[in-house]
Amino acid sequence: MENHKNLEKKLTEWFEWFHRHPELSYEEYGTTDKIREVLTEAGVEILPCTLETGLVAIVRGVKEGPVQALRCDIDALPIREETNLPYASEYEGKMHACGHDFHITAGIGCAVLLNERKDELAGTVKIIFQPGEESSLGALKVLETDVMEDVERIWGIHADPTNEAGTLGIREGYVTAAVDRFVITVKGVGCHGAHPDDGIDPVPAAAGIIQALQTVVTRNINAFHPALLSVTRLTAGNTWNVIPEEAVLEGTVRTMSPEDRILFERRLREIAQGTAAAYGASAETEWIAGPPATYNDKRMAEACIWLAEKMGFAVVPEESSMGGDDFAFFEENILGCYIKVGTGKGQLIHQPGFCVDKRAILPAAEYLAELFM
Repeated sequence: MENHKNLEKKLTEWFEWFHRHPELSYEEYGTTDKIREVLTEAGVEILPCTLETGLVAIVRGVKEGPVQALRCDIDALPIREETNLPYASEYEGKMHACGHDFHITAGIGCAVLLNERKDELAGTVKIIFQPGEESSLGALKVLETDVMEDVERIWGIHADPTNEAGTLGIREGYVTAAVDRFVITVKGVGCHGAHPDDGIDPVPAAAGIIQALQTVVTRNINAFHPALLSVTRLTAGNTWNVIPEEAVLEGTVRTMSPEDRILFERRLREIAQGTAAAYGASAETEWIAGPPATYNDKRMAEACIWLAEKMGFAVVPEESSMGGDDFAFFEENILGCYIKVGTGKGQLIHQPGFCVDKRAILPAAEYLAELFM
């Protein structure tokens, strides 16, 4: 117990350091250096890797067993912190508003605990401190290396401000959505605002497209399948008396089902082109695929629940979210499970007042270490 008290003190200090020094996606140089420093001092092996930011620690058990991994993302968000914490961000306009400082620290704690018990460990555990999760593509940086080639199962965690510390959200099935982006450029013919008959106005065409796109959810997708489309940007013209040549609309599509994802892309293109044509305009559609939906393997989820209850955690069903996580890229080739860790009720993630109850850190590290034992 005394050793764990010492570890808890260190974890708290490390957590506060990471919180004070948030770095955006692919800029996590100081964060990476600090992780490396802490792990090296603890005697944890770090794999040579071609990652520019982020790193991979490894604990090799003396007994034969599977190669497993834990994903901990490390980047922050471009948000001005409003928590009034004594260890608030020292970098103006940057903040760990998604709990990645918590993920880092829990991952370090897991690595330290596993390293202390590697004589009991069967198999190998890789702890991946991944850059660029907020870009939705950082996992691909890891997959470009050879780090994942021998990994059989992967686990991920996420801070959960809807539950108190000591609570874990776990269940099988889809828990986050596929995240895709689209850009539709509607092309007309510009002209004087007083003579619209001399041109083709792309603005009403864009408005028609926006309205029609919602019918994909209401008329093409099974009513029992979670799906949504949000148009989040619409731009056209630059003055009050000229009908512009083009209008551009941008947004996001969120789906759980792989089949719905394919259908959405097809229907989006068809609706954009057909609606624009009805107004005499044309439309070009760019579909930018992001991470697929995150899916929790049944057996892994069951093992997580069993261990959580054994260790005295309160276990609640993990809520599905139309948010996404590039953790799903790892699951395209290996089994995975993504766990929500209660970090105290308060402002939600990506909000300037989000903060983590530090009492959640050591129990999370202990739980993660036990998952691999």
